[in-house]
Amino acid sequence: MDDTQKKDPPQKTAGESKPAQSGPASPAAERFIVSSSPHLLTEENIPKIMYSVIYALLPTVLVSVYFYGLRALVLVLVCVVSCVATEYLIQRFRERTVTVFDGSAIITGMLLALTLPPGFPLKGAFLGSVFAMAVGKHFFGGLGYNIFNPALLGRAFLQATYPVLITTWAEPFSGPAGVDAVSAATPLALMKFEGQVVPHLNLFFGNVAGSLGETSALAILIGGLYLRYLGYINWRLPLGYLASMVFFSYLFWLYDPLSYADPLFHILAGGAMLGAWFMVTDYVTTPVTPMGQWIFVICAGLLAVIIRLFGGLPEGVMYSILLMNATVPLLNKWTKPRVFGEVS
Repeated sequence: MDDTQKKDPPQKTAGESKPAQSGPASPAAERFIVSSSPHLLTEENIPKIMYSVIYALLPTVLVSVYFYGLRALVLVLVCVVSCVATEYLIQRFRERTVTVFDGSAIITGMLLALTLPPGFPLKGAFLGSVFAMAVGKHFFGGLGYNIFNPALLGRAFLQATYPVLITTWAEPFSGPAGVDAVSAATPLALMKFEGQVVPHLNLFFGNVAGSLGETSALAILIGGLYLRYLGYINWRLPLGYLASMVFFSYLFWLYDPLSYADPLFHILAGGAMLGAWFMVTDYVTTPVTPMGQWIFVICAGLLAVIIRLFGGLPEGVMYSILLMNATVPLLNKWTKPRVFGEVS
């Protein structure tokens, strides 16, 4: 080979790295950051969503104070303070990050209080709040890991612990002293045991006996629509649950209208509205897939109607949601969409 002949430049072999460039990186390289998803971030976060739910519950709390006086407000405050204190102590004991200011414990306390009669003992409210946070939430690992709705689990604990006191109701406007002395039947109990139907307008505006959260369907609807307006709840869940109750109660009412209440009565009475807008819509304890959500609400609505009509208790909303909470892991697994290109 002639020495004057130019040689081809050596080819870069596989695995040979390019020499590092000296000097500062270019602006484009500085913006290229490899990280895990999500890559599209919004201004939404847990505290913002939780405090929006708190604001949505305020109309129901205020209406309960209007009907039952300051005793209702004291009951709510006891549940909220107990839930926040329990979460704080558990997280400090387990040396975890303290997250009591994210608003989730406040929501649990408010929801638990709204499922209780206005004259319920404050000591019992404290015990139910501790159980809701310690067992219902942190026993499973904390926010995002709990299987059951903590407020409903706390209420179920009180149902077993205080079976008489938790079914002792008071008439609206009975005053601070009257809530401990006056006993009244709820619309569901009147229908189930005496065959009396409370007028729908009374149920809608709240002039009936019941738990704090059963006082006014209108107040709950205002809060629920506010959350829907913000985009924080999926429309399938509340509407599907209420529609399921309407459909199945309509079948019984159509069969014997003298023995069974009409569908509108079922969604206005008891805890149907509170459960539909603030418990069925819980992010953690409901399915994440559309098909799973439909199965969840249809079955929960059916269970609520069956328990109301044929169970030993006049109300079935709490148990219908808790029972379906237990099926959520399976529903998420069975209804998970197939990945594109996946071979079955």
